[in-house]
Amino acid sequence: MNDRLIPELWEWAEYYCPWCYIAAVRLHRVAKEYEGRVTFRTRPFPLELAHGEAAPRDILQQEWWLAAIQEPRAVFAPYRGDDWPTTTLPAFEAAWCAAQQGPVAAMEYDLRVRRAFFGEARNIGRPQVLFDLAREAELDLTRFQAQWESGAARAAVLAEATLGRERYGVRGTPTLTLADGTHLKVPIAFPRLENRRIVGISKLPCVGAGCDEAIHSLFERALAGHGVGAVEATT
Repeated sequence: MNDRLIPELWEWAEYYCPWCYIAAVRLHRVAKEYEGRVTFRTRPFPLELAHGEAAPRDILQQEWWLAAIQEPRAVFAPYRGDDWPTTTLPAFEAAWCAAQQGPVAAMEYDLRVRRAFFGEARNIGRPQVLFDLAREAELDLTRFQAQWESGAARAAVLAEATLGRERYGVRGTPTLTLADGTHLKVPIAFPRLENRRIVGISKLPCVGAGCDEAIHSLFERALAGHGVGAVEATT
């Protein structure tokens, strides 16, 4: 089968985002069942570029456990101490380098980075941590380092973020789209904030494995042909 004819499902995501983490846990599990029929890709959308600042720690840590209770299969742990990442751009660059080693490597590394931050309290803004994760994922480290040092990763991430905002109407994360630009609903209960405080949360659609049916329906939408379109790929 020609890869260009395989429909695609995209998650535009941020590494600070706990909602992206639980979405990734669900999407990655189901993506394996559709291998060869639907291509799932995580596409970068750094919120610090879109909003002019990185995610505030006080807001993020309020969201942390609201996300955790929605997806027991995602590993969460308290993030203690001052070694907090001030940017996730290096994580996006490292993920791009991993993606050059194929879609399986891309998904494996992406989930490792998210778990490292939310479940292991590791500073994913530090290159050494990102290289350690590449080693743990058993990537080709020589190739990974060459891609990292080439400078191509930063340009690719910036181009993807611009594409998401200008072509596909991405404004926040996670945003699920098909290649034709169709936006799909993520089965997550999102919080409502006022003055940097969570004051409410939307209706909980499902929890954990109970969300798998909804995730399957997203892949079925792509498989039905809605995910085939002009695809600009910088990864």
